[in-house]
Amino acid sequence: MEDEIVTIVEEAGVVHKSPIVIEGLPDVGLVGTIAASYIVEKMDYAKIGYVESDLFSPIMVVHDGKLHNPFRLYGNEQVVVVLSETVILPDAVYPMTRALTDWFKVIGAELVISVTGLPAKNRIDIEKPEVFGVADNDAAVKKLKDKEIELLEEGFIAGTYAIMLRECKKRGLNAISLLGQCFPVYPDPGAAASAIKALDKFVPLGIDVSDLIEKEEEIKVKARDLMRQTTLSSQQMQKSAEQDMPIMYR
Repeated sequence: MEDEIVTIVEEAGVVHKSPIVIEGLPDVGLVGTIAASYIVEKMDYAKIGYVESDLFSPIMVVHDGKLHNPFRLYGNEQVVVVLSETVILPDAVYPMTRALTDWFKVIGAELVISVTGLPAKNRIDIEKPEVFGVADNDAAVKKLKDKEIELLEEGFIAGTYAIMLRECKKRGLNAISLLGQCFPVYPDPGAAASAIKALDKFVPLGIDVSDLIEKEEEIKVKARDLMRQTTLSSQQMQKSAEQDMPIMYR
């Protein structure tokens, strides 16, 4: 499926049955990327496609000696996981989210869940990060309340997952974001573990997150370059967002 300059390429011929979409793209704390990668590994989901665009960084990744697109799709009939191992550049955010949400509509997604981080200055003092929810419509708000996810009642959100919620709303898709308290500028596997536990209320994955905690330092080292790139990209988007920030939050 193609949206001018962003292409969704499906590989495995999966017949989707109102799937739940889990989206984990590089953002603050790399919470979504770490969580999505861990879910794919533990659930042994098959790769079902990838996303490509000339707007993305000119990068391919190598795993076990084999070349892979860094922006990939995994899952089965009931679940789709969207993850990227490379930063989403600011110029790519809008066309990328439009292409993905168009595709979510085509496959009849029941619910789109974006997993991301909520920077907490006192994160070092937080043993178990809390997870908050934001929704794009009343039905999605009800889903959060039914699952006892605390709502982020007031504020504003910026970045990829904010645009994802907006584009889902425009297409009549139920969508929520799960935001785990995280370190502002460091990869945070602990926050990803909390996010996965919250996610389990919507998708019964039954994943043991102990490996995320035990291998926390190893994951931080592996993810530091992506975190650095993500921080730089986020700063560019943040400057733009600050200019358009609602006046009540200035």
